[in-house]
Amino acid sequence: MKIAILGAGAWGTAMAIRASHAHPVTLWARDAAQVAALRAARSNQRYLPDQAFPAGLQVTDQALEDWLPGQDLVIVATPMAALRGMLERVAPLLSGQPVAWLCKGFEPAPDTAPLAGWLAHEVQRQVAPELHAGALSGPSFALEVARAQPTALVAASVHPEVRDALVHGFHSAQLRIYANDDMVGVEVGGAVKNVLAIATGLCDGLHLGLNARAALITRGLAEITRLGVALGARAETFMGLSGLGDLVLTATGDLSRNRKVGLALAQGMSLQQAVTSLGHVAEGVYCARTVVQRAVQLGVDMPIAQAVVSLLEGQVTPHEAVAQLMGRQAREEG
Repeated sequence: MKIAILGAGAWGTAMAIRASHAHPVTLWARDAAQVAALRAARSNQRYLPDQAFPAGLQVTDQALEDWLPGQDLVIVATPMAALRGMLERVAPLLSGQPVAWLCKGFEPAPDTAPLAGWLAHEVQRQVAPELHAGALSGPSFALEVARAQPTALVAASVHPEVRDALVHGFHSAQLRIYANDDMVGVEVGGAVKNVLAIATGLCDGLHLGLNARAALITRGLAEITRLGVALGARAETFMGLSGLGDLVLTATGDLSRNRKVGLALAQGMSLQQAVTSLGHVAEGVYCARTVVQRAVQLGVDMPIAQAVVSLLEGQVTPHEAVAQLMGRQAREEG
């Protein structure tokens, strides 16, 4: 199986490293200077230092038109903001090959749009509805995947051939791939957990304790589930890898960029300082408002996500955000 991975950031590179132990993989980047550096070092020193490229991994900036049609599986490894443009670019070049993306989040909508923003599969339906597409998601840090530390992911698609291609392309002794046809549930879990990880980082940064962290994760999972079900997902999906699993990892793991944003805000950094200090994209920062807007449109209550938005937009201080959540009226858990 010939696999193309479009985007040489941390995630694209990590998945390229893993797949190229069993398949020929072409890792594409648009920047010629970046490609030259990757070829010279046979590693991605910016994002995954010291993780050597296997022999089966080739890097290119060649025009997609020249080689992409000959690939068996195409993986889009761009940030969420670039997904629309990439799908528009590749769709005319493909003739039935499975396509999947690695990004997690909501794409912000124009102010004139009737909805607040779109999940990745909704973007794909708008710009390339003929594609047989899906998502590869779940609890995972790119560095651990590149190091071949045990990881489990979810291959989500309504098309069986896409799920099968993702399993065939990436399943190994180090990386388990589970199939799931609930695209909505998998994508909602992957998107909203980033917002809630900011809240958990804030909790840890303020030294509120393990009780508070457990409460945030548990009630955060309830928020994810409510939104997902309102969008058409199955509730049981959120008890799996792309729901509970991804939330726990991103909310507690030291490699979590979104958790680091919360920690930085608790230490008194501005949002701009926190984002700049990362050197990577923290999707929760960019999709938090869209998550809350979508929830409001559906009549879904998401107080933790709303508190994160208020904090990111400077409407409340970290301590005020906590006080707002703890001061809410008592209610039934269900």
